[in-house]
Amino acid sequence: MSAAQGVLDRLVTGDRTALARAITWAESADPRFRAVLTGANERVGRGWRVGITGPPGAGKSTLTNELISAHRAAERSVGVLAVDPSSPFTGGALLGDRIRMDGRTSDEGVFIRSMASRGSHGGIARATVDAVDAMDAFGLEELLIETVGVGQAEYDVVGAADTVLVVLCPGAGDGVQALKSGILEVADVLCVNKADLSGAERLAADLEEAVSLRDVEPHGGWVTPVVSCSAGTSEGIEDVLAALSLHRTWLEDGRLEAHREARRLAQVHRALAEAVDRELWEAFGWRERAVRLLADGAAHYDVVADLIEELRVQTRTAAGGGASER
Repeated sequence: MSAAQGVLDRLVTGDRTALARAITWAESADPRFRAVLTGANERVGRGWRVGITGPPGAGKSTLTNELISAHRAAERSVGVLAVDPSSPFTGGALLGDRIRMDGRTSDEGVFIRSMASRGSHGGIARATVDAVDAMDAFGLEELLIETVGVGQAEYDVVGAADTVLVVLCPGAGDGVQALKSGILEVADVLCVNKADLSGAERLAADLEEAVSLRDVEPHGGWVTPVVSCSAGTSEGIEDVLAALSLHRTWLEDGRLEAHREARRLAQVHRALAEAVDRELWEAFGWRERAVRLLADGAAHYDVVADLIEELRVQTRTAAGGGASER
């Protein structure tokens, strides 16, 4: 029996160590993960995925912890994937969300995994979708994905979640500033956390006004609700859950299949782009060619244009060769 088959067999029977191993393979792009996911693919899609994102200091981890408590009180199993930023110098990450949620590790109904972003854009580690797929195949019902709080264009979370929860708080900029950051465009639910602080009501009002002015057509007609809570005191958590549930019900009313198909297509596009990038940069020798062109004094835009033209020539040559062979 291969190692991948062994992990697959244990994963589908609820072995937590097998789940941890599968996610490790996903993080390291180990080809054995592909075998595991292929074998478990029919089990993927049962869990509900909520992406939790927002600027630093908004209280995403505290709110995530409260959502875990609510789901466990309802006897639903929970998987949490918390993406922490990597150091641009060492590549390491604190993985602080694991520290904050340490009290959950003894609960067999909760599985928490921290992951370093490793330079990925949009606050999502490259292996996020694969890791959540593994949690889904394992059988976890509620899947929470907490992203790096960079506060700018965390669009990749959309490719991993059924519902996107954007968390904001007073004192971190007004609603207009949040709108300018772009993260409102991905929100299915907007949450004003730390609602007991001064300015929370104003922020909620600004967000509601921004939502009222937004074109709902790109969102399939969904009108994003604005809810308030104070995760630190557990106040208003039921309102957040109700809003999340409302979006889930809306999607399950004939929209879920198309929504998830678009998500999977985005996943394929992202994975393909990364694979092509690696293949061209290394196997095709583009890195060495770029070094030579730069050494000759070419501007970086000229280097890009040269490489793209080379790709076009090779593509036309390959297509012509294929045509002559037929």
